[in-house]
Amino acid sequence: MTTVWIYTDTSKQVGDPDHLKVFASEDAAQAWFRDNDPEGVAFAYEVIGSQ
Repeated sequence: MTTVWIYTDTSKQVGDPDHLKVFASEDAAQAWFRDNDPEGVAFAYEVIGSQ
């Protein structure tokens, strides 16, 4: 099972390139949050069709 972490910036409109951020790991998400949005939260989602 492969999992990604997804962050939604609710201040952006759907379709805006910065509306969603997809991270390959929780560590990558946490590193981005430290520099960009310390109050932000990402949610884990299973990638459908991954091995």
